[in-house]
Amino acid sequence: MNVKATLAPEDMTREDLARACAEAMWKEDDASKGLGMELVEIKPGLAVMSMIVQPHMVNGQRICHGGFIFALADSAFAFACNSHNERVVAAQGNITFIRPGKLGDRLVATAREISRSGRSGIYDVRVTAGDSVIAEFRGHSRVIPGTWLPETNIKK
Repeated sequence: MNVKATLAPEDMTREDLARACAEAMWKEDDASKGLGMELVEIKPGLAVMSMIVQPHMVNGQRICHGGFIFALADSAFAFACNSHNERVVAAQGNITFIRPGKLGDRLVATAREISRSGRSGIYDVRVTAGDSVIAEFRGHSRVIPGTWLPETNIKK
């Protein structure tokens, strides 16, 4: 992970808070790390993650297995919806595969918050390889009890 939060909670902006939440979540995220994912960018309601398609990720068609593309999109979705210092989980996710990912491709998933109201949220994730769109994912989130960090006084 190449994003770091270094401020005390009382001095954080919303962007600082998103980075601190991502740092706390990344420490516990064995799945994303185990698949070789990298958190490229984090902001409130936005996360960009990448992953290189490795030999063990290709299927019998010699293209990236859809489950790995889904996992990348789902991880970006998770980091985007957990960027507000609330514990949030997926309630639903669906994906449309548009083009195949290939061995050696650097897949990039960009998750954006579409709606956040009460305990529910909707996020769209675009997965690309270079200039080509590989997949489109939509996730619905649900807030659960707990926070990533102690309560903070966020600066506007």
